[in-house]
Amino acid sequence: MPAYKAPLRDMRYVLYDLMDGDDLTSLPGYEDFSRDTVDAVLEEAAKLCEEVIQPLNRSGDEEGCHFENGVVRTPKGFKEAYDLFRAGGWTSIACDPAYGGQGLPAAVNILVEEMLCSANLSFGMYPGLSHGAYVSLHGFGSEELKATYLPKLVDGEWTGTMCLTEPHCGTDLGLLRTRAAPQDDGSYRITGTKIFISAGEHDLADNIIHLVLARLPDAPKGVKGISLFVVPKFLVKPDGSLGARNGVACGSIEHKMGIKASSTCVMNFDDAQGWLIGEPNKGMQAMFAMMNTERLAVGAQGLGLAEGSYQGAATYARERLQGRSLSGAKYPDKPADPLMVHPDIRRMLLTQRAYIEGCRALAVWAAKSLDIAKHHPDAATRRNADDFIAVVTPVVKALMTDLGFEATNLGMQVYGGHGFIREHGMEQFVRDCRIAQIYEGANGVQALDLVGRKMPAHAGRYLRSVFHPISNYIAAKKTDPALADFIGPLEKAFVRLQQATTHVAQKGMVRPDEAGAAASDYLRLFGLTVLAFLWARMAENSLPKAESDAFYRAKVLTARFYMERLLPQTGALLQAITSGAKTMMAFEEAAF
Repeated sequence: MPAYKAPLRDMRYVLYDLMDGDDLTSLPGYEDFSRDTVDAVLEEAAKLCEEVIQPLNRSGDEEGCHFENGVVRTPKGFKEAYDLFRAGGWTSIACDPAYGGQGLPAAVNILVEEMLCSANLSFGMYPGLSHGAYVSLHGFGSEELKATYLPKLVDGEWTGTMCLTEPHCGTDLGLLRTRAAPQDDGSYRITGTKIFISAGEHDLADNIIHLVLARLPDAPKGVKGISLFVVPKFLVKPDGSLGARNGVACGSIEHKMGIKASSTCVMNFDDAQGWLIGEPNKGMQAMFAMMNTERLAVGAQGLGLAEGSYQGAATYARERLQGRSLSGAKYPDKPADPLMVHPDIRRMLLTQRAYIEGCRALAVWAAKSLDIAKHHPDAATRRNADDFIAVVTPVVKALMTDLGFEATNLGMQVYGGHGFIREHGMEQFVRDCRIAQIYEGANGVQALDLVGRKMPAHAGRYLRSVFHPISNYIAAKKTDPALADFIGPLEKAFVRLQQATTHVAQKGMVRPDEAGAAASDYLRLFGLTVLAFLWARMAENSLPKAESDAFYRAKVLTARFYMERLLPQTGALLQAITSGAKTMMAFEEAAF
């Protein structure tokens, strides 16, 4: 398995140089998170990921989880690593201090999540799902439920899940059949089967807190009749200690393409006792709070796996001797030149690098917006940040996982045949990354969310939270000759995005299939344009320091590569978008 070294300098660059992370301390609740404090957190997270969690990645993949008599055992070393993770306070860093959390800004936490995903995605799934459960309970649970469950979830003594999918329905949750029967004591009896439940059963924690979507007896049909319940594996006594086993059990675990050390379970709820979270028939609101948190985290999974793959590929390309440079031998004293001399190898590595560093900037921008939306004292500023989060969440989830999968494939390709062999670890990045495009709402669904919900919302107000910063930046910088190579391509891409937006909005109102046919291409065009905006800003920031510092010089060169070699995709995407739905929808069903 390639060694992993957390890219701390680039993380600090994005957080502070690009996203003005120092001003986080001006937000109420973040006064103590100075640069020194944040640096210490990132350095300790890097040490834990590099030395404890990453060494378990390959062995965990090879061993997988074990299921016997309803009990799931995680791979060797996972329990000890989780105990260290919990003892270090890592389960609590992004949680409310009122429940034992450390209250770390989301803009910092997303970088910790990236490191965890690079080091060992399967391991990261366990605390990751717990944090999602924490978010829903914290936002919508009663004071009694929060007092009962949040301190233990924050501490990591207990873990959490989200139980949505059923055997007969995936994305279409309106079809779910799990039932919730009211009881005289105010609780409910939950009966049904859920599938694809990450961390549904394991041996890392004393209790597992399931958040379960179910229907009340008098619930309306469809998604408007779904409620959310908290259903613990073990019931909790009034003094907080564990009581009897609840009526919830793991029926089996899935045998998967990737993330094999993460237990993916079939969970059977048989008259299990649960408690309502929020209002009856309003469960989707609470669950989407959890899912939106998870969608940003899944974007970080694509980013983290791409970074791990890039590090392995770049090291191999420097060391592997293969062929001679097309322009003549660069190392005549050796039997062959390193792979790094070949243009196509550099194309693959620079593509990885350009996507990774652009997506890291997007992830921190989105996460800092979460901090602003939650803590900024000005209501208008909070609303604008909320608008931005709403529109970029599907883009972060889909674009960053699509590009992550492309990047991990490129990393494997750099190795040639050795990349296809398990012992080098490159193919595991590909297998692990593939699920990120599917779960928490498949990427096609994210694209439909963008064009169907986010684009028309409030007469386009959500879009303006992204379009206005780009437009204003272009207007302010287009006369600067030093930035011409970056602003010019950005402006062309932005014009294409505006044209695509108008086309999808107009055609989609008349024929919904037009919007559906354009959705995935539109999301990619949207995302690549946002990355171009971020790369233009990184180039502007780095140019004055490029002559004297190789780090900034590489930033400028990577920005040029992105603008010249990757951003031109936007022209083809616009052409595909405006071609319409006819070629898809006219195809006879029987001919498939």
